[in-house]
Amino acid sequence: MSARPKQNTILSGSIVRRLPEKRSPIHPGEMLLEEFLKPLGLTQRGFSRQLGISYGRLNEIINGRRPVSPELAIRLAIVLGMTTEFWLNLQQAWDLWHVLNGPRAKEISRLKPIPKMDRDQAKRLAKLGGSEPDLRSVPRRRKPLS
Repeated sequence: MSARPKQNTILSGSIVRRLPEKRSPIHPGEMLLEEFLKPLGLTQRGFSRQLGISYGRLNEIINGRRPVSPELAIRLAIVLGMTTEFWLNLQQAWDLWHVLNGPRAKEISRLKPIPKMDRDQAKRLAKLGGSEPDLRSVPRRRKPLS
């Protein structure tokens, strides 16, 4: 039986993401260097030219000092034949892990959700904001049986 690393489960809306507990996920820059540039025999300088970005920007990403932006994710997807989501998911996992294990993690862990509203509360709140409420996700209040 293989030992699986312990992971945190993060719920964001309907998205569930598993993150390792003891170590940070791989930074997209490390993935880029180890799984693409080295095996393909590409230099950072040559690859930065191919991406149309500066050598310094690419070097900071590879060394984990700069995140992969959505624009760069598109460039990487086009040049390497991967998906944009691949690069953005790597970056998101890295960012989430560092927030959950950073200096403000205790403060964040103490946050509590707002209780769910019923339809009448949602309508009143929407009127205050001057908009029509989207009631598809708000439960109907049950009328008492008489």
